[in-house]
Amino acid sequence: MPATPLRPETLTLRTYQVGFGDCFLLTFHYPKRGTQPAFDRHVLVDFGSTAPPTNAPADYLVRVAKDIEKECGGKLHAVVATHRHADHINGFARQANGKGTGDIIRRLQPDVVVQPWTEDPDAQKDALAPTTKNDPGPAFLRSLANMNAFATAVLEESRRLQGTLGERRLAQMAFLGEDNLANADAVKNLMTMGKNVYVYHDSRSGLERVLPGVKVHVLGPPTLKQTDSIRQQRAKDQDEFWHLQALAGRRFTVGSAALFPRAAAYRKGEKPPPFARWLIPRMLAMRADQLLEIVRILDDQMNNTSVILLFETANRKLLFPGDAQLENWFYALKESPRAGELRALLADVNLYKVGHHGSLNATPKSLWQLFDHKGSKTKPERLQTVVSTKEGKHGSSDKGTEVPREKLVAALKKDSDYHTTQGVKPSQLKETFPLITL
Repeated sequence: MPATPLRPETLTLRTYQVGFGDCFLLTFHYPKRGTQPAFDRHVLVDFGSTAPPTNAPADYLVRVAKDIEKECGGKLHAVVATHRHADHINGFARQANGKGTGDIIRRLQPDVVVQPWTEDPDAQKDALAPTTKNDPGPAFLRSLANMNAFATAVLEESRRLQGTLGERRLAQMAFLGEDNLANADAVKNLMTMGKNVYVYHDSRSGLERVLPGVKVHVLGPPTLKQTDSIRQQRAKDQDEFWHLQALAGRRFTVGSAALFPRAAAYRKGEKPPPFARWLIPRMLAMRADQLLEIVRILDDQMNNTSVILLFETANRKLLFPGDAQLENWFYALKESPRAGELRALLADVNLYKVGHHGSLNATPKSLWQLFDHKGSKTKPERLQTVVSTKEGKHGSSDKGTEVPREKLVAALKKDSDYHTTQGVKPSQLKETFPLITL
């Protein structure tokens, strides 16, 4: 009789309350097999936050890191950093005193670190795919680096404009600016923490050697050889969005030279002349709105480099899409040579980590409609959904772009067992799902 294949029997999923950010610890439990004792495999998916939980202590993320260390018994087997946004990776940053959250995760010695192909340090700056020679083309990776520099300028601008404009507008600028910073300390730590695997649509995940009996499908991001749809945000695809709103706006160039060098000027702190007092706040508001529009576009662009992983075991499928948005999903669902096969796999998803903290365009309707396990509360093996989020930090309820999006949350609550970190108190640190049979 052939030996029973080695595979996990159960899974413990821990979703950490990090405010606006993502942090998930997956523990796959393997049973005793012959003379081999039972063992666990621990995978950390993202660790970051740009807005801590309300009333959380200053060292809150350190407490989360220490809890991860305790729960995995001092050993991580894999880290997945879905993309470069701070709310997904700034927990990997180290400190000079060696006591940072990134220092704690580093000493857990992960065997594998999975990141999107756009993070490959050996890729050319005008690369279309990881670590390959390419014909000269649009400098996509360079544009991502420029995005980080622009985000720094927006963050500085938001600080400079304090007291001159409405707090809500400036808070949005500061939040998006901070989220899109290069996060150099975290990136450097991830590059040297374990064996790095830079993934793209249909590549090997690198998790095969640490998760026996688990098939991991990499659904995104596509490379630019596979599709250039992630290069630029779609202006409209109204059937795919929870809120029918086309991306609007123009790109503006911000320079440092004075526009009218010979004109009279007044210094900061001085009162402007009466004829300018009406104009100045309106010009500042216009400038802030233009900067905010640009950084929102760039924010979406980085989200479309997000890793999408589908974990498949004998009896369960778990979907973790990071912050992937429509252009990233579009390739997997419609353009990939395996699109039909992938749609069939996605139809059988049992647990869905809701994309981009519940935003309007990270859960395409074409994806949501695929899920066969969604349905009423009496449905057997009903779809489980989990979102890590914090209200009031991203988007606008006036424009229907708030995160989490009200219409999406209503659909999740209606047709799935919905879990959100917003119900987890900082003192609890995390929600631990009941043991999931695999």
